[in-house]
Amino acid sequence: MPLLEVDHVVVQFGGVTAVNEACFAAEAGRVTGLIGPNGAGKTTCFNVISGLQKPTRGAVRFDGRKVTSVPVHRRSKRGMGRTFQRLEAFGSLSVRDNVRVAADIHRGVLGAVRGLGSSSRGGVDALLERVGIAAYADERADSIPTGTARLLELARCLAGDPKLLLLDEPSSGLDETETDDFGDLLRDLAAEGRAILMVEHDMDLVMGVCDEIHVLDFGSVIASGTPQEVRGDAAVQKAYLGYAPEDEAEPAHVGSAEHPAESTRTDLPVLSDDTTVLPPVGAGPLPGGAR
Repeated sequence: MPLLEVDHVVVQFGGVTAVNEACFAAEAGRVTGLIGPNGAGKTTCFNVISGLQKPTRGAVRFDGRKVTSVPVHRRSKRGMGRTFQRLEAFGSLSVRDNVRVAADIHRGVLGAVRGLGSSSRGGVDALLERVGIAAYADERADSIPTGTARLLELARCLAGDPKLLLLDEPSSGLDETETDDFGDLLRDLAAEGRAILMVEHDMDLVMGVCDEIHVLDFGSVIASGTPQEVRGDAAVQKAYLGYAPEDEAEPAHVGSAEHPAESTRTDLPVLSDDTTVLPPVGAGPLPGGAR
């Protein structure tokens, strides 16, 4: 049974449907990607999963239990942890104290009543070391680079030892080397038995680290599968990856004023020239013996 199940979730804001019958899951021990164009409904799905947004219809199940109506703090206690696209650190506190506050909050009032004191510095520093930002431990959170602040968000999330990590664009602001290290960290966290669901626009990271990917477009899941399957899907290629299969001739009317809904999306990241386009599953071996 998947650790997280999103079951036919619909979210409507007035006459606008932001999420339309979305169904996907995230399993323990695996990294799952949730990708799609800007405005596709990814963050809204995260808000439904974490309890910040009540769905119009549908259900969310976590660890075998329905949590659709469970408040945010109880989902957190049950093992959900989340980072945000917009950084939410306490700017006037040091990096170390930001993680310490998160750890103390997760310990809760009971720990304070029993006189356990604040979280140990050693435990906090170990988390900073693990995410790669120990050198910034004594810096104010509002003075560190954006990429470092993303990793601080992850360290604060890990302070609660979550079963499920919901990561919203976690690699934003990281350089290429930092992104590679971050991918290794995600694999390690999944190997510990955690489920990781990640919204991300860095396709190299997504394709390299995810075990399964779900693609949203206009609020609907248009494809699900392995990175190879998703990359070879014609609908995904046209809607998100920035190109259409070579054997599909584009109709003359596409993009015209008479057929705006059929236009290829233009607000999407274009794949780099050195990116190899994987063929559909079953199309045979890749050029050069790539796997």
